[in-house]
Amino acid sequence: MGIILSTPSVDELSPAVDALKRWQYDGGPLHLHSGDLGWHSLRGAEATAAAIRMWLRDGEVLAIGLLDGPELVRMAVAPDWRDDEALARRLAADLDAPGRVLDPDGATVEARGAERLTQLLLERGWERAEPWTSFHRGLSDPVKDCGLRIETIEPDRAEVWVGVHWSAFRGSPFSDADRRRTVGRWLAMAGGPFYADARCLAAFDQNDEAVAVAAVWSAGPGRPGLLEPMGVHRGHRGHGYGTAITLAAAAALRDMGSSSASVCVESSNVGAVATYASAGFTPSDEVADLRRGSR
Repeated sequence: MGIILSTPSVDELSPAVDALKRWQYDGGPLHLHSGDLGWHSLRGAEATAAAIRMWLRDGEVLAIGLLDGPELVRMAVAPDWRDDEALARRLAADLDAPGRVLDPDGATVEARGAERLTQLLLERGWERAEPWTSFHRGLSDPVKDCGLRIETIEPDRAEVWVGVHWSAFRGSPFSDADRRRTVGRWLAMAGGPFYADARCLAAFDQNDEAVAVAAVWSAGPGRPGLLEPMGVHRGHRGHGYGTAITLAAAAALRDMGSSSASVCVESSNVGAVATYASAGFTPSDEVADLRRGSR
């Protein structure tokens, strides 16, 4: 049987999640992680399933893509299949064909570790775009205390977490309508099929005010966990709270059995790069997304 491209239903998500967990290993690329599906599930389990593309042969999952919008797919290819010529050519053909996976008006592919796929897309006229830097920290040793009170957020405290996250990434006033909508999305994520492997953390200053937040996602004991996202309230920047919540995130992943903690950031984001380095994370070589224009 040939390679099949499919979109799973909610009931068919387990093979995708299990495959992504198996494909995480220390020393490997920071490609699509099961935690990325978890964070995407803010939109709901149905929308997350609809955004997933799986390439299978004889029932085996060979590659997975997550559509983070109509023009961006974030990929992971099974480690044993990254150099397979037939799979790489099928992936390149599907990703390059306007409308088959990606929008015909422009497309971006994140394919860390999939070198043959990258080469084939470049041969088809794609270009390297935004460079990203992955950071990793081993968790064999205990993580030093971050110096702040850290709370694992439960559903009755969701408003605290989303308020800081909104400030960190939006910066606009947090209206009552925004509050209701974002709390509802957080609760949908926390009640969904991915959150058993996750924790949302908040850091509090000496006045017991929430100043920074992070979410962490386990891929199972002995495998790299993911830190996504991390943010500091705009009114509390410049005090080292980003480093503190990053240390707390690493400690939480260690407590969950993760072998290491990983995070990826745009190389141009000098503040985030400095924060992860100060929290003991080691950068890997830059990897660029691939971009093509309209067809």
